[in-house]
Amino acid sequence: MSGTTLPAVDVVLVGFGWTGAMLGQELVQAGLKVLALERGAWRDTSNDFAVTFAQDELRYYYRHALFEEPSQGTITFRNTPSQHALPMRELGSFLPATGTGGAGVHWNGQTWRFLPSDFKVRSHNEQRYGALDPDMTVQDWGVTYDDLEPYYDKFEYLCGISGQAGNLNGEMVPGGNPFEGPRRRGYPNPPLDMTYSPELFRKAAHDLGLHPFTAPAANMSQPYTNWLGVRLGQCTYCGFCEKFGCGNYSKSSPQTTIHPVLLDNPDFELRTNSTVLRVLTDSTGKRATGVLYVDDQGNEYRQPAEIVVLCAYAYHNTHLMLLSGIGQPYSPESGKGALGRNYAYQVVSGVDLFFDKDKVFNPFIGAGALGVAIDDYNGDNFDHSGLGFIGGGYICLWNTNGRPIETQRVPPGTPKWGAKWKRAVAENYMSSASISTHGAVMSHRSNYLDLDPNYRNIHGQPLLRMTFDFKDNEHRLSDYLTDQAARVGKAMNPKQVHAKYRKGNYSIVPYQTTHNTGGTAMGADPSTSVVNPYLQSWDVPNLFVMGASVFPQNPGYNPTGTIGALTYWSANAIINRYLKSPGPLMQT
Repeated sequence: MSGTTLPAVDVVLVGFGWTGAMLGQELVQAGLKVLALERGAWRDTSNDFAVTFAQDELRYYYRHALFEEPSQGTITFRNTPSQHALPMRELGSFLPATGTGGAGVHWNGQTWRFLPSDFKVRSHNEQRYGALDPDMTVQDWGVTYDDLEPYYDKFEYLCGISGQAGNLNGEMVPGGNPFEGPRRRGYPNPPLDMTYSPELFRKAAHDLGLHPFTAPAANMSQPYTNWLGVRLGQCTYCGFCEKFGCGNYSKSSPQTTIHPVLLDNPDFELRTNSTVLRVLTDSTGKRATGVLYVDDQGNEYRQPAEIVVLCAYAYHNTHLMLLSGIGQPYSPESGKGALGRNYAYQVVSGVDLFFDKDKVFNPFIGAGALGVAIDDYNGDNFDHSGLGFIGGGYICLWNTNGRPIETQRVPPGTPKWGAKWKRAVAENYMSSASISTHGAVMSHRSNYLDLDPNYRNIHGQPLLRMTFDFKDNEHRLSDYLTDQAARVGKAMNPKQVHAKYRKGNYSIVPYQTTHNTGGTAMGADPSTSVVNPYLQSWDVPNLFVMGASVFPQNPGYNPTGTIGALTYWSANAIINRYLKSPGPLMQT
């Protein structure tokens, strides 16, 4: 086999974003020698996100400075299995990151716990509503909210989440989210200070009998020192969070929460510009022996390791397992195989509101997770009888930014360009707002990931092929959420309401969310899951998979909080169970 063989390590991590940093810290603390391989370049806060240039919309928002280059690695896409998939040549619907810190650099900081019912979607909904659509491949996770609660807590106190608890040990707390699962203690920081437009949303929702609350945020409401001793600064509400690195050390990222401690540990090593091509296995195919990777000069290396952990972006994890021949690829025709199955996304919509000029919202005073939300229509928090769908989503008025190039909210009927368009942008900049809906996507038989038979990457490997479309469940769900958002918007008394419903087929072209999930789904049944409830491969017990690729379907929340909780849950199982007795942590 080609490639120079390097000295063995205890653990090799593929990718060095949130999960790679978190797991690296846990494993070196347990006494292991850990190596992380990151395909992108080195990035740190002081050199790469300095406040003198971090607020550059052209560089970061439009020219995608923090994201992967499609010319280096992309996917092919189609809506249905009957179509011919074509390569995504420009980033659009989602923005996979590259470089140290991964997507933890450019996220907004919106940090949620999934609802208790989200972890048992099939059993809960069948018990309450009866049989589901036979083509809906949703499944229970194999873990419960109660299992993960201590690990949610650990992640929130790592990041210094700003928020207001709504359910402390089963007791409802005024001002918090009454629908959340019980938590052992409140958030480490108080909620962010709120601006005008979210407060109008809060009052309107409350007057309608709903339950508004300040959204939890990984933007610091005050200076904070986490349990690793790393200090973060107070947010300045500059509005440059999403798609930007934070130069003020006030948005939680791997750089601002873990790196200062982990990178000083002599048992940890990081190699950047190192692209893993596949996981290596022994002659039985039942044990990982390490990985094969290539550096930026084109040199190949074989890196032996006792444990291999995939910490890459969601669909990159699936791609690596497919390229490595680990697991049975999913077939939508037969329904057999789990690898690539249960790919899901989010379905989003919005309601734009236009007010008289006496409403001055100052949208440029913002933060990535500054907003007021309602969860009344999320998960199974409301009766779905007769609605024709399961699942839900949160509704929120965020004030994340007023960035001058991006913020171009104009009323319906405005020309797309020219003097009238410019005048409308200027007239509505200060006195308009938008309510967002963020809906779940239920996994479906015909939504999946596999290897493309026609297109290859720069290393000669088949590209990953994505087959995905919104189904009737998602359209009905999104229409319902949009109706509710418009109802709250009208109660805010604007002069004009523009509800933007999600219609037609899913398009990969416009940006929506970077919340791709599934492909290596977790579960208690190896016929429908790739990893067991401890994120351990059913087929190769010394291979573990982190991140959103293990979600069996996508609830109506941003995924990062649950990714963090699952990572700590798995780390605990590796350290306290697997290392003591290497082998399957759960019998098939």
